[in-house]
Amino acid sequence: MIPRLDTQASIDSSTLDYLSQLEQQGFTGDIEKSYSSRLAVSTDNSVYQQLPSAVLLPRTTDDISLITRLANTTPFSNIRFSARGGGTGTNGQSLTPGIIVDLSRHMNKVLEINTEEGWVRVQTGVIKDQLNDAVREAGYFFSPDLSTSNRATIGGMINTDASGQGSLKYGKTSDHVLSLQAVFADGSMFETDGSQGLPKADSFAEQAVTISEAVCRENRALIIDKFPDLNRFLTGYDLKNALTDTGEFDFTRILCGAEGSLAILTEATLNLTPIPKKRVLINIKYDSFDSALRHAPFMVEAKALSVETIDSKVLNLAKQDIVWNTVSQLITDVPNAEMKGINMVEFAGESSDEVNDDVARLLSQLDIKLKQGTDSIIGYQVCDNVTDIGKIYGMRKKAVGLLGATKGAAKPVAFAEDTCVPPENLADFITEFRQLLDSHNLYYGMFGHVDAGVLHVRPALDMCDPAQEALMHRLSDEVVKLVSKYGGLMWGEHGKGYRSEYGPEFFGEQLFEQLRRVKTAFDPLNKMNPGKICTPLDSSDSLVKVSDTKRGYFDRQIPVNVRDSFHQALECNGNGLCFNYDTSSPMCPSMKVTYDRKHSPKGRAGLVREWLRQLNEQGIDILDLEKQTLDRATPVKTLIDRVRHSLNKRHHNDFSHEVYEAMNGCLACKACASQCPIKVDVPSFRSRFLNLYHSRYQRPAKDYLVANIEHLLPLMATLPKVVNGVLSSRWVNQLIKSTVGYVDTPHLTYPTLATRLSMLPLPEFNLAQLAKLSQQQKDKHVLIVQDPFTSYYDGQVVEAFVELAIKLGITPVVLPFKPNGKAQHIKGFLKQFSKTARSTGEFLAEVAEVGIPMVGVDPALVLCYRDEYSEIEQSSHECFDVLTAHEWLLPRLESGLIDAPQVEGCKQPWYLLAHCTEKTMLPNAEKEWGTIFQHFNACFKAVPVGCCGMAGTFGHEQDKLEMSKDIFALSWGPTIDKHDSNRIMATGYSCRSQAKRFAEVKPLHPVEVLNSLS
Repeated sequence: MIPRLDTQASIDSSTLDYLSQLEQQGFTGDIEKSYSSRLAVSTDNSVYQQLPSAVLLPRTTDDISLITRLANTTPFSNIRFSARGGGTGTNGQSLTPGIIVDLSRHMNKVLEINTEEGWVRVQTGVIKDQLNDAVREAGYFFSPDLSTSNRATIGGMINTDASGQGSLKYGKTSDHVLSLQAVFADGSMFETDGSQGLPKADSFAEQAVTISEAVCRENRALIIDKFPDLNRFLTGYDLKNALTDTGEFDFTRILCGAEGSLAILTEATLNLTPIPKKRVLINIKYDSFDSALRHAPFMVEAKALSVETIDSKVLNLAKQDIVWNTVSQLITDVPNAEMKGINMVEFAGESSDEVNDDVARLLSQLDIKLKQGTDSIIGYQVCDNVTDIGKIYGMRKKAVGLLGATKGAAKPVAFAEDTCVPPENLADFITEFRQLLDSHNLYYGMFGHVDAGVLHVRPALDMCDPAQEALMHRLSDEVVKLVSKYGGLMWGEHGKGYRSEYGPEFFGEQLFEQLRRVKTAFDPLNKMNPGKICTPLDSSDSLVKVSDTKRGYFDRQIPVNVRDSFHQALECNGNGLCFNYDTSSPMCPSMKVTYDRKHSPKGRAGLVREWLRQLNEQGIDILDLEKQTLDRATPVKTLIDRVRHSLNKRHHNDFSHEVYEAMNGCLACKACASQCPIKVDVPSFRSRFLNLYHSRYQRPAKDYLVANIEHLLPLMATLPKVVNGVLSSRWVNQLIKSTVGYVDTPHLTYPTLATRLSMLPLPEFNLAQLAKLSQQQKDKHVLIVQDPFTSYYDGQVVEAFVELAIKLGITPVVLPFKPNGKAQHIKGFLKQFSKTARSTGEFLAEVAEVGIPMVGVDPALVLCYRDEYSEIEQSSHECFDVLTAHEWLLPRLESGLIDAPQVEGCKQPWYLLAHCTEKTMLPNAEKEWGTIFQHFNACFKAVPVGCCGMAGTFGHEQDKLEMSKDIFALSWGPTIDKHDSNRIMATGYSCRSQAKRFAEVKPLHPVEVLNSLS
């Protein structure tokens, strides 16, 4: 069994006293001290790792004022902070050994929208896409763009002065900030536009305003001379733009790009941009990436809004990812040519005629170049559909994560990935940059904003190798020299963070001293994100460095074979796509409702990494231990020890419990396995963790019920009326709830499926007779694979599929029920799952030899045969294939093998709410269902929804009931309310069950609808 693991890195007494005082003085937010909560924010989207001493999640500006005011008292002089938003920084901007102040959980409201004047007031924890969703109906958007827009907060954007696609026209974040509400290190507050009055006398706010203005005015010539004339600027205290053209002082600019090193920003008033009425995107294809770079200035001159570029490596990675299904028809290959680079050129504006003229002018020039064979252009495609343009940019945004999914130990690393040089120097700069990387035989991909001279370059390094970690620092030093040579910046848009050590070199000694003067005025005791950008005058504190502690330092303490075995967790690079706020996205529903980072794929992966590291630290061979749990029977002594350990208070501080708590909140929906660009597969390593965790600690009773339900259901179905009668009893339900922890137990189908099928003209299953059929006869047969939940709880769906097949001229044969085992896998009963999977797999492999398609109606159970079964050694999963209903129907309809009856025309659509596992693992499923309905001449519409919150038996477990309700309320509840409940369809049994439970609506399976139409 696994040993007890002590929670490590205890919190010092001063911090504990501070947190206690904070609570006593009326702090209304959350205070998190657990090791798991601190680990969850010890990393960001960079290679660095720094464990904070605590995490504070304030609810109000007053909470933040209390945080800093209390810390400014004598007993707590050692307390320091770092504000945090989405944690998407690529350079460790928000990481600190001090206290994290996370504004994303509670301070995430859109406070006021002024449509007449075109501005919005928000709390700084608001996510960028969330803001745009709020103002879209008014015809506006917040125009600074970035690839992490679905999880990056406005506060983070302001603190790094973020910008991206379209920045030449729309500018940076700072260009759209009208005013900020800031809390200073002494607790004082100030609205930077002065609308709320002058700062309090003798406060840090007052001296910050006074000194900052003095620095800007006294050093104007030096500032103008030092700050390069680029679309980007030397992030960290925007001294250049703090004085306007009319000579007025704009204090707001000082805080933009300050990375939280001056004050904590709580609210922001932002300028909005009208949504363009016309948009056109031209994808220009090249046979050389260098040509794409050199051609970019020509397109900027053509009045393009933006020019984005990606190289062939990024493009090929995208082609291997789920995202390519959305753009494959929009970026097609060029016959007889290899596409090695793409420029994505967008035109946008209020006037359609003006945009069309600009587009026509560029296309005419491109046609000439194509005809002449110049500039290495091999083709182009025009896209003027707003939705399709969004899909193309979605693919481009995912490029960062796709690079991280490369095979092998070396992974692309962010450390010099946002260099910025004048656009006319970009191609030559990149040529030397590539020579530098090639000299070390490094793999890398490139993409970026060539119109602004910003290119993202991430060389692949194995950060578990100390030598390659040292190489990263040497390369950083070389790139600093290179960008200086070409008149550029080391940090074009992602901030300094741990690259702050290069600040003095770029600013120069004289100007850097003035930056320190500003820092001193704001934060004389160096409490606000210390080490970033600069330190106060006379401070002995040093700047953070590129060589500081990284994730790889901890990961290399895990044996290589263990890292390889648990690669689904170890390969997480922190990109944070699992923080996607979009409620219609299936990605990690538990994160969406808890706003707790440890309840995300990234958080869970980080906890498992640390768990594996600690086990190795104690000399435990985790793979050998795991093998023992799978190969050997459990001794009676071990069973007794499990109960004893579970009851012994001495074991309550075991770190394994914290990991378990995070894993227990996972719905095992598998969205992460396909939606995450790195393919972090939580259900896979979760089941392994649970298997090992319960080798020491006793399982709850409900786990045994779930794991054995497939074996119990056939027995229960022999007396369905009796079972349903018992389950209808209130006291029985209370007993099950109190003793087992199971609620809302579903009732068995009555009449049972067996009874229903006995009324239909079906042949008995006989493998020998099926094998004797001719190929023509086999083409007219289908084998229906039963799953436990549909067959025993929703039998009318299987009945409808059987009837539909008959109507379509196909002979259905229902296979004997064989347990699938998915529930066992979810609960970590891996020994039992292995046995089930081998038995069922062998049966299905034998049946598959007859050459008749096998089809199941529930996507989650069907996909288990392809996914979870592949984890079993010597499994026969590759010897058979079970199709979903749509995978079987569509090719037969298209080939004419079966004819669909032509029903009445499209009067009102049928609405499909697809199962989250189905639409993430089979991304074309909704589209293919739509095509099937077209064959029946029926109207169909796929409705975007996230997870329903049931996920097998998750929603039936008492300890998860509230989370299940909250997840359902995110997208399923509102969506059902907006549509005709009689025309809603759902492919998943769990989804139909959840809708019936919480919305009193029973969606139909699509095969039920098709059967009714036939």
